[in-house]
Amino acid sequence: QVQLVESGGGLVQPGGSLRLSCAASAIIFGNYVMDWYRQAPGKQRELVATITIGGNTNYADSVKGRFTISRDNAKNTVYLQMNSLKPEDTAVYYCHADRPWGPKTNYWGLGTQVTVSS
Repeated sequence: QVQLVESGGGLVQPGGSLRLSCAASAIIFGNYVMDWYRQAPGKQRELVATITIGGNTNYADSVKGRFTISRDNAKNTVYLQMNSLKPEDTAVYYCHADRPWGPKTNYWGLGTQVTVSS
């Protein structure tokens, strides 16, 4: 069955860095747009970063210049490098896979907690 498994979350001090990974299985990874979302307690889930099949990227204004999304299709993995972390970045981060053509299918990971605190 299709699985998206996030890793790399944890506790980090303000100004620190984390690198999130999302490993996909049972899909043709190169056929999917990959996204990172996040959801803080009491807040709506928001799109943080997107990387297309062709490698184009887009970011939420709140993370531009600090976060970088990348993908390695050979490893079926998408990454989110997070630098200069702020307390407002604290959230559960979710990996999302979206197939843009053919049957519209999408998949979610279970999330990984990122906590930015002194």
